[in-house]
Amino acid sequence: MKFCSIKNIKQLYWTIGIASVVLSSCKQYLDIVPDNIATIDNAFATRTQAEKYLGTCYSYLLKDAEPNLNPALTGGDEMIPLQSRWSQFGRMFNITRGNQNFVSPIGQEYWESYYKAIRDCNIFLENARKVPSVPPNMKTYWIAEVKFLKAWYHFCLVRMYGPVPLIKQNLPVDAPIEQVKAERNTVEECFSYIVSLLDEAKDSLPDAITNQDQLGRISKPIAYAVKAKVMVTAASPLYNGNTDASTLKNNDGTQLFNQTTDPAKWTAAVAACKEAIDICTELGYTLHTVPAVYKNVTLTNTMRIQLGIRTALTERWNDEIIWGNTQSWANGIQFYTPPKWDPAFPDNTVMLNALDAPIKIAEQFYTKNGVPIEEDKTYNYDQRYTLRTATAAEGLMVRQGYTTATLNFDREQRFYASLGFDGGIWYGQGRFDDSKPLDLYYISSKRGQVHGLSSPAYGPVTGYAIKKVVHFENTMDHTTRYSYVNYPWPLIRLADLYLLYAEALNEANGPGAEAYQYVNLIRERAGLPTIETAWTNFSKNAAKYTTKDGLRSIIHKERNLELMFEGHRFWDLRRWKEGIQEYNAPLRGWDISQSVAAAYYNPVTLYNQRFSLKDYFWPISEEELTRNTNLKQNIGW
Repeated sequence: MKFCSIKNIKQLYWTIGIASVVLSSCKQYLDIVPDNIATIDNAFATRTQAEKYLGTCYSYLLKDAEPNLNPALTGGDEMIPLQSRWSQFGRMFNITRGNQNFVSPIGQEYWESYYKAIRDCNIFLENARKVPSVPPNMKTYWIAEVKFLKAWYHFCLVRMYGPVPLIKQNLPVDAPIEQVKAERNTVEECFSYIVSLLDEAKDSLPDAITNQDQLGRISKPIAYAVKAKVMVTAASPLYNGNTDASTLKNNDGTQLFNQTTDPAKWTAAVAACKEAIDICTELGYTLHTVPAVYKNVTLTNTMRIQLGIRTALTERWNDEIIWGNTQSWANGIQFYTPPKWDPAFPDNTVMLNALDAPIKIAEQFYTKNGVPIEEDKTYNYDQRYTLRTATAAEGLMVRQGYTTATLNFDREQRFYASLGFDGGIWYGQGRFDDSKPLDLYYISSKRGQVHGLSSPAYGPVTGYAIKKVVHFENTMDHTTRYSYVNYPWPLIRLADLYLLYAEALNEANGPGAEAYQYVNLIRERAGLPTIETAWTNFSKNAAKYTTKDGLRSIIHKERNLELMFEGHRFWDLRRWKEGIQEYNAPLRGWDISQSVAAAYYNPVTLYNQRFSLKDYFWPISEEELTRNTNLKQNIGW
């Protein structure tokens, strides 16, 4: 196995002391005049101190696994919090409800944090060569790591705000005030600079991190994969010829978004994606699967597929994970998403089931034939909310003899690997013999049942628990003690890279065998037929995959399904400029207050989403605009 990403950077060199000295300067985050010069000199006086400062540069990575901190988890339409928990999760949740504002923006701390991060990266880059008794090759590695991090923090700002001021170096202490008041760079300048930093860093990084105590440091495959993601983003409609942003200009009239779509950006993205895939393939990365005998249990093919999908996210250091965030471990999210497991403690306070997926997300997944439910000519779409009882043949997906919604039958295995629902099998909770489906754990979540609504403080929320993020070996015992397998949150998997490549190929060249190939690799792991076979035989639009627009729709859907609940859909819908069409519909769940199936399986609206053109980018805070009059506010705020 190649350990090119992840374990715990805190184990490597984590101290808060040096961070508190460096970060306690001023609140003017774009005023990057360095202070505490004597302290900075001390920070690079020895190798140990320099490594502590390097740890500080890593420390700003977003806590991606935290639903109340990561807007890409609860700020879209994938996870809905229990209403009684809105005070806990409602901050990011308010984004999708249309409650963003420019006086005190939701998530404004990331503007502050990322510019602090860039400031510290610049300080490190200015001083790393001065550290005594450190081999030159180690200093080169350090510098490459920090250039990568500097590029990543700039990229995170661009994803949120669009074109931003680039802080290429910290200003001297005697810099005039107008120099300190940085203007926004153009979107072209932003992406060009980010890519240049990645190019400077990528080949000075190691192929792999083999020391278990240092997993989490940046390696070559991570840098190549991030470059691919950056270049696909730069080529996407939100940044490439965004005429909706034509009026966003600096004080001198400089237009911040290019107004003509440049097809060459997709060609460049193709090259970057292929280069990253080649590097990863060469180093042994592969799509994660589980064998027929897994952890001493013989599995059916159905459960092998489901577990392969689940453990691609939750199994530490598997051969698919290119970059995982060791600043963010998936502990909290594994408390908020599963049902209340132990029948002996139906009202336990350990498992909140405070986050569920709406019916909309359940409907996104394909049928067992590998096409959308509304397209499959063999699927009775209009009857999907009616009731149906599971047969023995369906017993590894739905409990035999259990009556549930027709929507929960005849679906692809990613549906069953990703969602827990009333009557659905939840492989785990210590029950692993899938040759005996009736012995497997299953969910019963109507009111009065063990996993059903028991008080306003404990779920379910919609009737669709988020199984995918929960490790299958987690258990709740009869003392209400929750044993869980923790894992660092993956930022890039090989599946992500394959789908970026397929997307870029289609945008650059239209449909073709290579684009199909990389989507089909993902579908094969999910137990689905190829695009060509599925659409030809089962879709009402059999030729869809043969057109550029049709294949684009298929690839977008494939990304959404493969990467669901991992924090990608939120950013993808924005860069594709599909937010308005996706985020303006009511989000619904089953009527969880009901105790009988006929009443329970009645979709009810939980809240309405609101999304307009201005919501593609964050507002810059009013305070920041007052402090720096050279900054121009994003359109609509």
